[in-house]
Amino acid sequence: MRGITPSQTVGPFLKIGLERDELQYLVREDADGAIKILGHVYDGEGKPVPDAMIEIWQANIHGKYAHPDDSSESAIIEGFSGFGRSCTDKDGKFFFVTVKPGRVSGRGNTLQAPHLAVNVFARGMLKHQVTRIYFEDEIESNSEDPILNSIVEKADRNTLLAKISQSEKNNFVYSFDIHLQGEGETVFFEV
Repeated sequence: MRGITPSQTVGPFLKIGLERDELQYLVREDADGAIKILGHVYDGEGKPVPDAMIEIWQANIHGKYAHPDDSSESAIIEGFSGFGRSCTDKDGKFFFVTVKPGRVSGRGNTLQAPHLAVNVFARGMLKHQVTRIYFEDEIESNSEDPILNSIVEKADRNTLLAKISQSEKNNFVYSFDIHLQGEGETVFFEV
């Protein structure tokens, strides 16, 4: 019997067992305020990762999570779970259709900038990676975010910023790539 090799740590069944097309859509594309996030996952050599899975978790537009532990008084939006999942295609591409979340409370009475919590699963990884997606056009709230401000190097901070790439029917399309290693490696958090 052979041992587990790095490429078998997640294996080919990740995509087969967990991919669900509808999970990329947290809202309909024609919903008021809908945004699209398009990105790619790249390995340490800059090659696309065709079998990664990206999960997001976010607050609604009022800054409220669809979770019983969220005790904020912000409004709940019926039918908005805040959870999404997208598997990469052969070119390493993933996408989500969602809304930009509102600001949520942070430690010490601070407000966090609008962001998405991100889990990255891919072949060769023994443990998923955790990062965030912030939005480049949230300049003021980004400047006040305690997590973003804890990252000293501007180049590292920039790996967490989704950039506006175009506008479709009054809705923004943001570009956000994930680099698992190497040049331009995305900032990952230990949780």
